[in-house]
Amino acid sequence: MSRYNPSLVVHGGAWEIPDEEVKAHLRGVQKAIEKGWSLLASGASALDCVEETVAVMEDDPTFDAGKGSILNTDGSVEMDASIMDGCRFDAGAVAALRNFPNPVRVARKVLEETEHWLLAGPGCEAFAVRHGFESVPVENLLTERELKRLQILINDPRFRSPHAFGGKRGTVGAVAMDKKGHVAAATSTGGTPKKLPGRVGDTPLIGCGTYAEDGVGGISCTGWGESIMKVMLAREVAEHLRSGKPPVDSAEACVGILKARAGGLGGIICLDRYGNPGMAFNTPRMARGMMNAETDKPFISVD
Repeated sequence: MSRYNPSLVVHGGAWEIPDEEVKAHLRGVQKAIEKGWSLLASGASALDCVEETVAVMEDDPTFDAGKGSILNTDGSVEMDASIMDGCRFDAGAVAALRNFPNPVRVARKVLEETEHWLLAGPGCEAFAVRHGFESVPVENLLTERELKRLQILINDPRFRSPHAFGGKRGTVGAVAMDKKGHVAAATSTGGTPKKLPGRVGDTPLIGCGTYAEDGVGGISCTGWGESIMKVMLAREVAEHLRSGKPPVDSAEACVGILKARAGGLGGIICLDRYGNPGMAFNTPRMARGMMNAETDKPFISVD
């Protein structure tokens, strides 16, 4: 019998999810897990699983990714995403990508088709077109919710990025281990409210928002990107896992490091080298869920 435990863990962002939006977040996370687990259970790779799982959430306007992305101060939508294959120890990422509804798929193409790890801005958009992705009008990515939010924030000179985690959509992410013991992770976001055009957060930075390494584990982070970058949060979790610390303890310890060293707010999902899950957050809520071969149904929660 294999010592590996095929597993999937998912997050839909760490923030102060209001009561009236809890059901939408639970539904969105469950739909993503059902899609990803159906792939893992049928023998798909961890890499395919996390791409498809995150794409489901990018298509759901509940979350700050893809269709539900937060707007820049100029009303544009710029998205970041990354995907890492722990088997090949390779990654692909995109930053400040406009007009493509599934950034995680473009990131996967960067992984597969280039020697680079990160493409940004117009060059990334040209790359996407060359590889068959179709751009969409920005209106396809706008939601009335975010248009209203932007107007409120533009007129609030006191607003700063950390305030967002009391009222923003959540970055999305997934970490999976497949039947062969390979691990992969992916993360996608529309960024933080009231951000300047061109701002890039932790999500596309390997070792900050995303990390995966066979024999160690996989991590996806969510929260205030600038604080996550300060402590290279995903790498910090990876080092705890590498030392043999349990994934729950690793996630909790690293959320503590995020707060203590950088005054940060956010959350972590991870799997260790055997597929055991860990989750932790220091925001009021984090939409999250997990599924493995030992469970009859997904675990899903926001509290």
